[in-house]
Amino acid sequence: MRRRHFLGVCAGVGLASAAASADPAPHARKRSAAAAAHRAESERDRPGTPDWRVTSQGPATSVAAYADRVSVTPGEECGLYVSTTASSVRVHAFRIGWYGGAEARLVWSSGRIPGRPQPEPRLLQGTRTVRADWKPTLVFSTGGWPEGAYLLRVDADNGHQRHLPLIVRSTRAVGRTVLMHAPATWQAYNGWGGYSLYAGPSGAYATRSLAVSFDRPYDSEGNARFLTYERALVVLAERLGIPLAYTTGLDVHRDPRVLRDATAVLCLGHDEYWTPEQRRHITEARDAGTNIAFLGANTCFRRVRLEEGEKQPDRTVVCYKSSVRADPYYATRPALATTDFRQAPAADPESSLTGVLYEGYPVDAPYVVHTADHWLYEGTGVRAGDGFDHLVGVEYDRVTPPAPVPEPLEITAHSPLVCNGERSHSDSAYYTVPSGAGVFATGTMRWVEALMAGTADGGRDHGMDGRTRAFVTRASENLLRAFAEGPAAGRRPVPRPNVDEVYTRPD
Repeated sequence: MRRRHFLGVCAGVGLASAAASADPAPHARKRSAAAAAHRAESERDRPGTPDWRVTSQGPATSVAAYADRVSVTPGEECGLYVSTTASSVRVHAFRIGWYGGAEARLVWSSGRIPGRPQPEPRLLQGTRTVRADWKPTLVFSTGGWPEGAYLLRVDADNGHQRHLPLIVRSTRAVGRTVLMHAPATWQAYNGWGGYSLYAGPSGAYATRSLAVSFDRPYDSEGNARFLTYERALVVLAERLGIPLAYTTGLDVHRDPRVLRDATAVLCLGHDEYWTPEQRRHITEARDAGTNIAFLGANTCFRRVRLEEGEKQPDRTVVCYKSSVRADPYYATRPALATTDFRQAPAADPESSLTGVLYEGYPVDAPYVVHTADHWLYEGTGVRAGDGFDHLVGVEYDRVTPPAPVPEPLEITAHSPLVCNGERSHSDSAYYTVPSGAGVFATGTMRWVEALMAGTADGGRDHGMDGRTRAFVTRASENLLRAFAEGPAAGRRPVPRPNVDEVYTRPD
């Protein structure tokens, strides 16, 4: 059954045509970017560590862990909480990157730490929130760790392992491309302890959590969503050697300064859960000249609120969804009531930022190129009508009149599909704004997955092949390099508006 659909009719609010603008503080940006590029090149060329993966999960009780931080600044301490049936564990920190194809580098390892099983988690009845609230196992310093996306691997002496993501975030990103990771979405889907924002222990939606906590481990091997929807893009961006910065949606919510004078922000393969503050800060960055890329689908769909955990702020992600009338904020602070952005109260469809609107699930369809001469597709050899099997899925977006979209907007791919018996399309779209910033949305959740298609790490590549991987890789390289140069409207052709043409012609 289609999980979500657009309800109601939204009046379109167009933005003025984009025009190139003067690059603010160009000399400072260039110096900062050059320094960042030098650091990136130096880090990229260091020897990698191929042995970074989890090779044996074992039973759920064999080893599990969570950290008291989603992200840290370099040098900040982080606490780790581990439960295990083994007598001891060791912790290894792997930084994800290119590293000559190894795709990770071992940055730090702990000594041998005594292991013990921790108590059963707590269930907070009002919101059905699972919280482990374990005793700390280890506090470690990130001194000397370069900024980046990390996987901590906890190795138990019983042979089993778990991953745990940790972002060593940037505090400034002048002249750099920001990779914005999506821990709120990781946590929303996390079913550890039997509850997520989607279901309770029986699998029923009605018994789902209304709020989920970071004070618990991730299920499965320790966060498949980072591995599936984010890791490959980190590897590609680092291979290109463009100046990069790293943050999370939670950090952008708290403090937008990392976005100041950034050349671009990349939202990765599945970034569904946003606070209104995060959305406002990203929109303000766009309007100040920062390019934005949405390399997935279903982005900025859920409006959430962050609340305290037992010991620290912003450790709980609240989203009542269809039960929004039960949200304590519904009557008192409706703009912070937690449901879909397009729904009342305070309806504000995501398309005003992304250019596209989330429409359906599940789907599996070819990605069909529409404007083959768009600069995004340079060097791919595509022609109008060329398709790439299975690239559209498992959720998709489209340009959806009369939902509000910025203008001028150009549809670059228009992919016919059938979702739950209904015919529709997935669209890739590109627009610019008066600041000169360019914004691109893929319209499919499999874009980042396709970077691994047909490889040993492809995993759930849904049948995508090497031809699709080559196309998505080249298009992504074009996008990242163009967006790393600064406001795209001053450096690449402006969009050619074609929404009326695409949606009035017969298919």
